[in-house]
Amino acid sequence: MASAPEAEDRPDAEDTAETEETTYEEVMPCNKMELSQRLAVEELITTEASYVHNIQLCVSDIRAHLQKKQLPDLDLEGLFSNTDDILHVSIRFLKCLEATATQEHEQLLCISTVFQEFKEEMETVYKIYCASYEHALLLVESYRKDPRLQEEILETLNATVPHTGASDLSFFLVMPVQRVTKYPLLLGKILENTPTSASAYPALQAAVRAMSQVNANINEYKRRREVATKYNKAEHLTLRDRFARLNTHSIAKKTTRLSRLFMHEAGIVPKTEDREYDDLEEKFQCVVSSVAVLKENLASYLGHLEAFLLPTPHKCELQINEGPAQQYRRFAEYLHCTVFPEFKQRLDRLVCQPLCSLSDMLVGPQQLVKKRLDKLLDYEEIQERKSEMGSVTYDEEAAMNTYLAINALLVAELPRFNQAALQLLGQIVCSLSTLQRDLAAQILHQAEKELEQMPHGRMPLPSFWKMVEDTLQQSGAQLRTFCQTFETVTPSPVTQQPLNPAEERKVLSLVSKHGPDKLYQVTSNISGSKDLDLTLQRGQIVALLQSVDTKGNTSRWLVDAGGPRGFVPAGKLQPYCPVQSQQPGMQMPTLESSTERRRHSYASPEAPRPQVATFTPAFQVVAGFSFAARSPQEVSLQAGQPVVVLEPHDKKGSKEWSLVDVNGQRGYVPSSYLVTVPVQEPTGWSLPV
Repeated sequence: MASAPEAEDRPDAEDTAETEETTYEEVMPCNKMELSQRLAVEELITTEASYVHNIQLCVSDIRAHLQKKQLPDLDLEGLFSNTDDILHVSIRFLKCLEATATQEHEQLLCISTVFQEFKEEMETVYKIYCASYEHALLLVESYRKDPRLQEEILETLNATVPHTGASDLSFFLVMPVQRVTKYPLLLGKILENTPTSASAYPALQAAVRAMSQVNANINEYKRRREVATKYNKAEHLTLRDRFARLNTHSIAKKTTRLSRLFMHEAGIVPKTEDREYDDLEEKFQCVVSSVAVLKENLASYLGHLEAFLLPTPHKCELQINEGPAQQYRRFAEYLHCTVFPEFKQRLDRLVCQPLCSLSDMLVGPQQLVKKRLDKLLDYEEIQERKSEMGSVTYDEEAAMNTYLAINALLVAELPRFNQAALQLLGQIVCSLSTLQRDLAAQILHQAEKELEQMPHGRMPLPSFWKMVEDTLQQSGAQLRTFCQTFETVTPSPVTQQPLNPAEERKVLSLVSKHGPDKLYQVTSNISGSKDLDLTLQRGQIVALLQSVDTKGNTSRWLVDAGGPRGFVPAGKLQPYCPVQSQQPGMQMPTLESSTERRRHSYASPEAPRPQVATFTPAFQVVAGFSFAARSPQEVSLQAGQPVVVLEPHDKKGSKEWSLVDVNGQRGYVPSSYLVTVPVQEPTGWSLPV
């Protein structure tokens, strides 16, 4: 009887054991998931701390060490990009993650909140770095090919971070790219080990989606930047290169775009309107126009200022050692040698160089704006085709995506670019205004100092102008007296003398070489005192070669004296026009009075040439050879036939052909077929009165 209850109790014991085993199996997975979750959180925080430490080494040690070397061929900005911004954001982000450790039960929720708070900042700094990462790798690759730079980089790595074993900068440069792509994975690992019933599960899901979206936005921004980099480069192609690019496809594409543009202007098809972009482009074009106008005005301003300071009395020997003239000479020397060079140097450094840099910055966006218009025309054409046919090719889809990428990039970047360009332009204008004020103040200060030393510096203005007027009248009277005295001592003008046969041959030789309008007559004896100067007798005939000497002095002319060539004073030459002896019925030019002739004899070298006389010239042009016309524009000649030269060149300015009149017929003949000969008259040559 006693054994029956024992038998009945045995199944109950077995059930209890099975229940305990099931409970243990359920508790073990929960503890394992919680452990994995805790390890994933620790991995997130510890790897973030290690990442921040490496970025700090990259910025404070490696980059600083390379900066001290001052290697001219090392582009540190291109290598490290905006690493400082990434470090600043990452340090704050790490502090917030570490602070979540104090929230035991709410740590996962706090971590999710931290990622949500930092997602915009992370996207901003990491998209810039990732977009320039390819360029940094190209720089690293180029430095590998330079033994000197590679040696300096390895020496820096061994001196600053020997424990890392890094053999290249790419070891550190890739870290930000790897880190931003790892955030969704780390969050996903935490999410996998979080029960769906946990209160933090939805927040973790939102954090994973947020960081995945950040990476997607970074990739899209990088793609847009690659498209922009492809199209915003200004290409300087020769005409041959442009023709080499032409093919059937490119010609068809340009024709389609041009047709589409004409249809827009004619109102046949509507334009794709984008108010936001249109406003941004208008502001951008305004900046471009302002920069171009400022560059032109600045060049004009410098030219006018330099022309204003062009007179250099300090370089002339005034033979006055004191008085106002000497003071003005000293003041002009101060302006030329001190004030203007300093102003020009400051203007170049503070205005011209920044303005040129700003102008260069505008080239890329200008190219992108032009390319957007081309792609917009393609986009509209493809959209019409898509609406008609229902589908497009792969290349057409790529063209549409290219337009969307360029448009999105411009809409995102132009506001910041316009703002930065306007700020820089405003600073340049302010610098220009400040420099002008400083220049005016400096000149005024120096002028006041010089004015105080002048005897009339404190004289009232009306009295000063009265003194100036009296002084000018007195000087005018002295000048008239001098002219009258000068007329009495000036040698008599060259009188007309017959030329002997030798002189006639020399004159004919000069005329055949240089033409009759280049002949000049010596008005008084010239004695050469310098190298290359000629000694000539009064009345001698010469031909003008150049109205300036080798130093730019217009008072010394280079002449041909019928054999020797050299320089003579321009004031001792007067134009020579050979004339014939007066014959009955022939009109002679009215002779000037002796006073006028003397004045003309000593006129400035720039004096106008005398008017052509109405008498028959002493020379005439004849055909040296026969010529047969080959077109309606030409005229035939016979050897020895007189001609009248109407124009010594053709319509294009070429002197190989001359327009002539032959017996009333006009046409072109070769200039080499024409010769100048003296008129065969019984009277000989004579000098002008």
